[in-house]
Amino acid sequence: MREYSAYTAIFWAGLTCGVLDGISATVVSWLFGGTPIRLFQGIASGLLGRSAFQAGLPSALLGVALHFLVALGAATVYYTASRSLPVLIDHALLCGIAYGAAVHLFMTFIVIPLSAIGSRPFVLKSFAAFLLVSMVVVGPSISLTVRRFSRHI
Repeated sequence: MREYSAYTAIFWAGLTCGVLDGISATVVSWLFGGTPIRLFQGIASGLLGRSAFQAGLPSALLGVALHFLVALGAATVYYTASRSLPVLIDHALLCGIAYGAAVHLFMTFIVIPLSAIGSRPFVLKSFAAFLLVSMVVVGPSISLTVRRFSRHI
């Protein structure tokens, strides 16, 4: 049986989450009239403020990098918590759904208001759409990947 490190579990959980969430968020954003460039510039605006939307492709690429950094951070938190709370591994799908909701709420109501974006109007339709993505994609992709690699650690 192959041994995996914590770093391997976190890396693959973050990468899986980042890719699947990036694709899902792009589709949802497109349904609301957005573009992938604007979506990732929106993420970069957390650091750059409104100027991110005038910076073209470089700010969109920064947004992609930040998107993956957040995914790795979320994977790190889940992995670390799973070392003390085996229920996160034993019931990975259910816990992943709940974790996805928690991540979305944390990002929406704490991280974004504290970033250079600041407070923004609450739009129930987009909030619900991205909450669903977090519950179906973000949380489960992290929890199931962490479970997969935890069986070998």
